[in-house]
Amino acid sequence: MQGDGTVSQQVLSDGLMPVKLRERRLVRLRQLSMLTHTHPRLFMGSARTPRHAPAPASLPPGDERALLEQARSLQRASAAGRVQPLLRGKNLGLLCADDTQAQALLFRQAASELGAHVAHIGMSLSECSAAQEVTHTARMLGRLYDAVECQGLPTAMVQQMAEVSGIAVYDGLASNERLISRLAAQLGDEASAGENRRFVLQALLLHTIV
Repeated sequence: MQGDGTVSQQVLSDGLMPVKLRERRLVRLRQLSMLTHTHPRLFMGSARTPRHAPAPASLPPGDERALLEQARSLQRASAAGRVQPLLRGKNLGLLCADDTQAQALLFRQAASELGAHVAHIGMSLSECSAAQEVTHTARMLGRLYDAVECQGLPTAMVQQMAEVSGIAVYDGLASNERLISRLAAQLGDEASAGENRRFVLQALLLHTIV
């Protein structure tokens, strides 16, 4: 995780940011998460097992331009065989019921390719979990990981975890087909559609973790 909080030129060159700037990015991430309430909930299977809308389909223009530029940079680096481990030393959690599903595999591949260590966290929370259990889990995750991807959890629970964990907590980031596919389509045809989706996801991770 982070060190003693001292900001130095060496720390900045390694890709970490001063605490205040990091906090601004976490605030912005939580603001984006709050926008999920403006979009309809998505359902898969029975109406008793809702699959929530993971994130808004659009971002503020400035953020979107920055993400696309980062994704294009990753695309060029991959084509040249010079992918940099920009997330080296980062520990990411993948909280989901089944880490062999496509969205879980996409998140793991995107993060691992940038040097992050991704650990699967078995699903222990549900809609019936008490608020105290959610808070305890979030604080524990905040001590163990730099960021956590939640797949298959209610939006309200993910937001509660983000508020108390002190880290980036994603509400089905890899499951957000509307945002990722739309941005990936703007990267051209120099790489496959699947690769472009991975580049966009990697840009989102870098935008909120580094």
